[in-house]
Amino acid sequence: MSIHTEKFAEYLKYDVAREGQPLQRMVFVPHPLAGEPSTVLKQYVNGKDPTTGKPVMQEIIDALTKPLSVVETKTGISETKRVRLLEPDTEDNLRQLFNKNGWTDGLPIVLPTEDKVAEMLAGTNRSPDEVVGKMFWSYTVEQVAVNAVMAGAKPEYFPVILALAASETPPLSTSTSSMAGMAVVNGPIRKAIGMNYEVGALGPYNEANSTIGRAWGFIARNCGGYQPWPERYCGSVGNPLNFSNIVFAENEERSPWKPFHVRKGFKEDESVVSLFGTGWSKIDCMGAITYRPLHEEALILMKAFPPSTPKATFVMDPTAAWKTYREGFETPEELAEWLKENIKWTVKDYWATDYVRTFVMRDAQNGIEPYATWLRLPEDELIQPWLYGRGIETVVVGGETNAFCQVYDMPYVRSISIDQFMPNKTYKPAEPGKDDPFINPVPGAVPIKPSEPKPPSKPSEPEPPSDDDCST
Repeated sequence: MSIHTEKFAEYLKYDVAREGQPLQRMVFVPHPLAGEPSTVLKQYVNGKDPTTGKPVMQEIIDALTKPLSVVETKTGISETKRVRLLEPDTEDNLRQLFNKNGWTDGLPIVLPTEDKVAEMLAGTNRSPDEVVGKMFWSYTVEQVAVNAVMAGAKPEYFPVILALAASETPPLSTSTSSMAGMAVVNGPIRKAIGMNYEVGALGPYNEANSTIGRAWGFIARNCGGYQPWPERYCGSVGNPLNFSNIVFAENEERSPWKPFHVRKGFKEDESVVSLFGTGWSKIDCMGAITYRPLHEEALILMKAFPPSTPKATFVMDPTAAWKTYREGFETPEELAEWLKENIKWTVKDYWATDYVRTFVMRDAQNGIEPYATWLRLPEDELIQPWLYGRGIETVVVGGETNAFCQVYDMPYVRSISIDQFMPNKTYKPAEPGKDDPFINPVPGAVPIKPSEPKPPSKPSEPEPPSDDDCST
């Protein structure tokens, strides 16, 4: 039995059916909960379920005490039935059908004809009917190809798109916080398919970056079972990043540090995509680094994030990365550790954060440390809520027009090889019971024991921008 607010009634009924429990017992109370005084919340509990008109407390008692029906005892995942081909129709009618069924993002798509899907499949060594991943639903290589075509991607982008699909990491979320996802590509494929990792890499204008990110969203929605209809998108205000998410290549050549995928255990000549979990917050430094060191500016940015989930990712222009390097941080890990030690909150501000009270307070009350100790400290005491530096990552991208950095509340999830999906590569699946050498499933873990890579040669440090540059 579970209790929810009425705002999520339709989505939850769909969600539990998708999980194989179509008659899970649920009770609903009015919405919202956040920010409401305890007197109002008590009225919710003592009032009626807005979806049924029955008393909330009686529904809770019945749900906990009445025997389960035969249908309620069923378990297992409910795989949706998906036809391979639609009935022939005009182009306009088919576009309307795709929009009506929520298969698009509201923008025009490329209709996935058999010929176009076959062209996309030529971009990989995998069989069309191979199951390549699973989110809520499992999906095949061909189903991923359909969505890649819809997004406008080219066949040469398909290995990257398949790697995203195989990661089983969605860029969408059912959260009301309007989340989006991020993926970073490293290795030779960046240049081979023309990805942007210089000026404007996170913006529009680059076909590879944009269509790969758009395909990722389509895969989660249409193949993986995330929000297959617009009515079940829960983001309160929405997020424009959901159109193509944040997908770019790292500027390895202009970075003072080892490439991101090398720091995660892969070889420098491997093509890899790294996935970052969904987040909703981004803060820019605005180039304000003239009168204080960049690492101090980074500290100010980090203090703006809720400290309940201490994970974040810096996206630094090479100029900013070199400045940080010259400030004494020879690796991004050193920067992360310094930030962890220096991000401090007062006890009062920490426990006044809604997110902390919702998700951390119970741990403190149950005696879990250090939260239990923090709950007993004076309100003006300073604490270090970021418990480990490994939750702070840094990637380098940009065209050196400004010593610019951004920080996102998107945690690193995993890295996965793109090479295994290349059309000219031979794929050998992992043996049963052994780790897949193509996937790095645990942040910081090394999936295979590679030969020790040589440190990347450091390029000459960028010259300070002149008055003629377009920096601000």
